[in-house]
Amino acid sequence: MRYPSAAMSTSTEAPAAFRHSASRPGPLQSLRDAVEDIASRQRLVRYLVAADIRRKGADTLLGNLWWILDPLLQMGVYVVFVSLILRVDTPDYPLFILAAILPWKWFTSTVNDSASSVVNQDRLIKQVQFPKLVLPLAATMAAVVGFVIGLIPLTGIMLIYNDRLTPFLLLIPVIAAVQFVFTLGVSFLVSAVNVFFRDLGNVLRHVLRLWFYLSPALYSLSRLDESHAFQTNALLRFAAHANPFAILFESYRAVIYGAVDGPPHAPDWLALLVLLGASLVLLAISTIVFKRLEPLYATVL
Repeated sequence: MRYPSAAMSTSTEAPAAFRHSASRPGPLQSLRDAVEDIASRQRLVRYLVAADIRRKGADTLLGNLWWILDPLLQMGVYVVFVSLILRVDTPDYPLFILAAILPWKWFTSTVNDSASSVVNQDRLIKQVQFPKLVLPLAATMAAVVGFVIGLIPLTGIMLIYNDRLTPFLLLIPVIAAVQFVFTLGVSFLVSAVNVFFRDLGNVLRHVLRLWFYLSPALYSLSRLDESHAFQTNALLRFAAHANPFAILFESYRAVIYGAVDGPPHAPDWLALLVLLGASLVLLAISTIVFKRLEPLYATVL
C-alpha cells in the first residue's frame, strides 16, 4: 500500500523532537505514549483513512460497489450450499447468514490490511520519523466504511423479510463498537508481528478461514448445544461459547434475525460486556507490544 504524498503529510505531522530513549518505557508509559501519538496525529490518521478508502475503490472495476455485491454473492453461495445441498431448513436463511457475513467480512478485511500496513510503508518509515501506530489504526478505521456500506444490502434483505424489522436494529452500532475494540487489538498485534515474520499474512488467511467455520456462522449456537458432543463435553461447549465471534454473531443475529421461532430481541448484554472487557485487555497488551517493537521497525524493514 503506497501513498504518493504520504511522505509530505507525515513530515508535517512529525514531532519537533522525536523521542529517543536508551531504556524501554514501562507498560503504562507505553500506553500513555500510544494515546498521545494518536491524539496528536489525528490529521495524519484522517489522511491515511481517506487514502485507503480511495485505493480500495480504485483497485477494482466495480470500485465501491463491490462492498455491496461481495457479501450478497457470499450469501448466495452459502444459501445454495446449506439450504439446497445440505438441506438444512432454517427460516429466512439469507438474512440469517448475512447477519454473520457482514461482521466477518469487516473483521477479515481489517486484519489482512493491518497485517501489511507497516511493512508496506517500509520506505516511508526509513525516511520519516512518525508514530507507526497510526498505520494499523488507519487500516482499521477505513474498514469500518466497508461495514457501513454493507448494511445497504442488509437493509434490502430486511425489506423482504419485513416481519423482522424492529427497533432492536438500533443496537447494531453498540455491537459494532465492541467488535471494533476487539478488531483493533488484533490489528495492532498482527501488524507488529508481521514486520518480523513475513509469512504471517499467508498463515492468517488459513487461520481466518478455519475460524469462520468453527464459529456459529452457517449455523446457530443453539444447534450446536443440542448436539450429543456438546451435551457430553463441557469443555468443548465452553470453548464454543467463549469464541469472540460466537458472541458477536449471536448478538448481531439477536437484533437482526431473532430466533428461528421468534422475533428479534436484545443481545446477551453480559456476554457482550465480558467480550468488551477481554477486548480492552487485548488492546492494551497489543499496544504495549507494538510500542516496544516500534524502535526496531526501521532497521528490520
